[in-house]
Amino acid sequence: KKKKKKKKKKKKKKKSLMAIMITDECINCGACEPECPNNAIYEGGAEWTYADGTSLKGLITTLNGEEIQADHNFEPKDMDVYYIVTDKCTECVGFHDEPQCAAVCPVDCCVDDPDYRESEDELLAKKDFMHL
Repeated sequence: KKKKKKKKKKKKKKKSLMAIMITDECINCGACEPECPNNAIYEGGAEWTYADGTSLKGLITTLNGEEIQADHNFEPKDMDVYYIVTDKCTECVGFHDEPQCAAVCPVDCCVDDPDYRESEDELLAKKDFMHL
């Protein structure tokens, strides 16, 4: 007896988005930094803050519930090449159709960061959090 295969309705899978990262192939040209609408890209060795390029001021509660001063200086994520702060990266969702850093990078070192997966809704919430 052959069993009939039931056709399963394909669920529309929500596109899984990721923050962008800069690989160590970066040539430090700086083309990406001014393109970021969230000011999430910093030169190697530079400290970063939530306040940079956003409307965040004073005591803030981050999306993961941490209370911190918006202008608190965080340690650089990389000392040698440009880096992207995942807590500020929205993959340009809500601003552009594609991540602008990747669009302008001459050596294609702005790539998806597999360690940081976020939905489009999460990325929009991050955008709304930073840009009141």
